[in-house]
This record gives sequence, C-alpha cells and structure tokens, in this order.
Amino acid sequence: GRALLVLLLSATVSLLGGLIFGYELGIISGALLQLQIDFHLSCFKQEVLVSALLIGALLASLVGGILIDRHGRRRAILVSNLVLLVGSLILTLVKSFIGLVIGRMSVGFAISVSSMACCIYVSEMVAAHQRGLLVSLYEAGITVGILLSYALNYIFADVDEGWRYMFGLAIAPTAMQFLSILFLPVNPVKLSSWDSDCQKGLIQLQDPEDRAAAKREPYKEKRYSFLDLFRTRDNMRRRTLVGLGLVLFQQFTGQPNVLGYASKIFHSVGFQSNSSAILASVGLGAIKVVATLIAMAFADKAGRRVLLMAGCVVMAISVATIGLTSRIAPLAMARDCKAAAHPNASHSLTQHPLMTSQPAVSPMPPALGAGKSQAGPGFAATRSLTKAFASTQSREGVPDPSLTQKRGLVSQAREETGGSTGPPFGGAPWAEHMVLNWITLLSMMAFVSAFSIGFGPMTWLVLSEIYPAGIRGRAFAFCNSFNWAANLLISLSFLDLIDAIGFSWMFLLYGLVGVMAVIFIYLFVPETKGQSLEEIDQQFSRKR
Repeated sequence: GRALLVLLLSATVSLLGGLIFGYELGIISGALLQLQIDFHLSCFKQEVLVSALLIGALLASLVGGILIDRHGRRRAILVSNLVLLVGSLILTLVKSFIGLVIGRMSVGFAISVSSMACCIYVSEMVAAHQRGLLVSLYEAGITVGILLSYALNYIFADVDEGWRYMFGLAIAPTAMQFLSILFLPVNPVKLSSWDSDCQKGLIQLQDPEDRAAAKREPYKEKRYSFLDLFRTRDNMRRRTLVGLGLVLFQQFTGQPNVLGYASKIFHSVGFQSNSSAILASVGLGAIKVVATLIAMAFADKAGRRVLLMAGCVVMAISVATIGLTSRIAPLAMARDCKAAAHPNASHSLTQHPLMTSQPAVSPMPPALGAGKSQAGPGFAATRSLTKAFASTQSREGVPDPSLTQKRGLVSQAREETGGSTGPPFGGAPWAEHMVLNWITLLSMMAFVSAFSIGFGPMTWLVLSEIYPAGIRGRAFAFCNSFNWAANLLISLSFLDLIDAIGFSWMFLLYGLVGVMAVIFIYLFVPETKGQSLEEIDQQFSRKR
C-alpha cells in the first residue's frame, strides 16, 4: 500500500512539475498581446520580457545543481515551488515593467530548478522497470501545460487585464505540487538493495559477466567534485560527453525554429484567419501530447536508444523535406517588429511557440528542456518554446496583414471560428504550390511527433540515469545550462542565418545535423532500460 502511494505521488509530482513548466513557457505568447498595449512596450522591451524567463532559467542551471546535491532533491523542489509562488504573485499584482521582468525571472529560475530536481528525484524514487514511464511523464506534463496555456490565452484574450489571470493561475498547480511532495519521503526508498530487484526478475543484466562482477562489488556511494566531470575517474568524461551531446543535438536539430515558424507554415497552407491558425496550433499541440504518450508507453519496452535513433531519423528527413519544398515554394520571412506604442500597433495572434521542451526540456531539456524543454527538462523543454517565441516575438514582424489583429478584435476572430463561410484557402498567394505546402505541413507534424518520441523525453531520462548519485544534481545542471544557452543562441541567430544562407539551406543544414545525431547516439549512448541506477553507474565505471 505504501509503495503504491509513493508511486502515485511520484507520478503526481512529475506530471505537475511538467505542467507548470509548459504553462509558464506558453502563457507569455497570449499575455504579451495585452501587456504591449497596457504597458506601451517597445520592441526592445518585449524582447527583454520574453528573455527574462530564459535568463532566470540559465542562472538556475548554474547554481541549481549545488542546491540539489547539497540540500537534497525534495528540498530543492519545495524551494522552487516557493520561488514560483512569489514570482506568480508579483506578476499578478505588478504595476510596472521592472516588476514584470523580476516576476518572469523568478518564474524562470523556479521552473529550471524544479525541472532538474523533479527528474532526478522521480528517477531515484521508482523501480527500474517504471523509471522510463514516470520520468517521461514530466515531458507529457509540459505538452499538456502548453496546450492549457493556449486555451487560457484564448479565453482571457478580450478580458480587461486578462494577463493578470493568465499569470496568477499558475499558483494552483504549484500549490498542489508543494502539498504532494510533503507526503513523499526525503530519501529514495530502496527495496533493501538493488540486488533484490535482480532476484525479483525486474532487472535483466545484458551480460552474465557484468552481473557476476556487480555482485562481487558492493555498491558504495562516492563523493565527487565538479571537476571530476572532466576527468577519467569512473569514466566521468564519457558520461559528460553523452550528456552534452544529447542536449546540444536536441537544440541544433532546429527544434526551436521549426516550431517558432509554425504559424508561417500554417498561413502558407491557407489558414488565413487568426482563429483558424490558433486552432491549427492547438492541433499541433494535441499531436505532441499523443506522441509523448507513445514515448511513455515504449520507454521501458523498446528502450532509450531505439526511441532516440528513430526520432532523429524522422526529424532529419522532415526538416530536409521542409528545406527542399521551401526551395520551390518559398515562405515569406519578414523581420520588422510592431511596437505597441505605434498608433496602428497590431500583433499576430498566431505566433505561439509551438511545442518544445522541454523539458522540453524539452528539451526541454529540456530540452528545456526538458522542455526540459524539458525541457524540458525540456523538458523540454522540450523545453524550448520560449526561446522559439523569443525570436519570433521580438525580432520578427507580423507575416501578413490578414494574420494581424488588434486586441479589441479578438472576439471578432472568435466569431469567425463558427461563422466563417468563405473557402479556407481563399486568395492565398501560395495557391499554385498547394501540394508542396501540404507536404511542408505534414513534415512539420512528423517533426513534432518525432521530437516528442525521441529527444523530448529521452534526453532528460538518460541524463537522470547516467551519473552517480553524489554528483547527479550538478552534472544535470551543467548539461542543462548548455541546453538553455544553445536554445537562446539558435533562436536569436536564426533570422541572421536565413539572411546569410537562405531558409531552405538552413533547414537542409538541420537535416545534416540530424544525421550526425543518429551516428552520435549509435556510437556513444548506452541502453539503460531495465537497470537500476547503481547498476548503470557500475557498468559505466568499468567499461572504457
């Protein structure tokens, strides 16, 4: 009975952690539409506000690992919940631009610490044969959180000061996570020892020699310094190579940008009105949720390596296809920013950052991270929606007048959802390339699905498994900081690179990186399914 309670509470903590992460990444896209009018935000101020969360997250990944290793995973999650509550309260009650930036930085700091601590805590808390499912639940939470943020953006779009409600609603899941973790034990529950898991048949070691060697060496938790990550001791350098390789490939396969430009691709296929493009982006969100659920189901059966490699292959093919089709039917890429201070200020309702992670992590993760991502993690991630959003929102203009609306006209867009009788593709300038545009759209859907099955959840799962317990928090945070930094770099350099080499070459380059990622995973990333954390550690320590 107690084991079942621990399992259910671990699942709740993982899911709520991801939900908060995804919600905070996604909610800014709708809130900014109102904030730029209420606070007369220039383009630069919009950029600062969107980047504030990323800067907070990057700071957290630099210091969060020490907090997680020194004071424990559970306490780190509780602290992140308190910081998040304070940040959400500031955002709900704020009256100045500086207050908004401080609030968003606090929220970024909190979700970054939480994303790392949740994945590590849950991976240590559950049995080996359930670890893939429960850590992947974090990524699923991110995707649901993003979808929820889109829905609330839509609901509060024409409410006066609706952004206060958007930011304030994050308090509810944060409080629930805080209460859930109070009932969980401080230290992971061991079933007497990892050896008993082997005897129960839960864990099958691939190699009988490894099993014999592992039984001869009783597992002792060692102490590590941060610099050990770069030394040959216990093969730590190889583990660091695996961790950094995964987070960097997660970002350099182009995930933030494919998703940041989703609204352009929808428009080229003929989703002309705001409401239809919003519904299309929600549809893409739903595809991501389904794909993440598939990853959860197969993480402990097919294994991490198989899902990572399969996801990478599909991602490489998808971005290469988008690159090739855009050579024949080019997409318009405008880069002027509409400041709200301008009397004719308008903004694209469709510029939602479409799905990390990560967490997301993701990603991601993330990818946050994963995120985060998530994570996005992510967790995408994962995780990397905001960053995608950062580039789209701040440096790129509204693609077409038919996609722009003043905030006061949101209700009119809603009426179009039910009352539009015109043809969906009426007057689209890309009509002669309709087949190619649909191929582009399907490629983007395939890319989102592949990311959500492979890099989205698996990066953060592998990171939470491959390091020894004594340095797991710092190692995870070190890799996570590269995830956020790479994400920011890719998002901010995207438009300059398009100017330099062209949109289609950019996406073909992402395809090439995807092929390199497959080779990297094949050569360096071990299979960890069905093994206890101690066992994974001992195998890494022995094999050169």
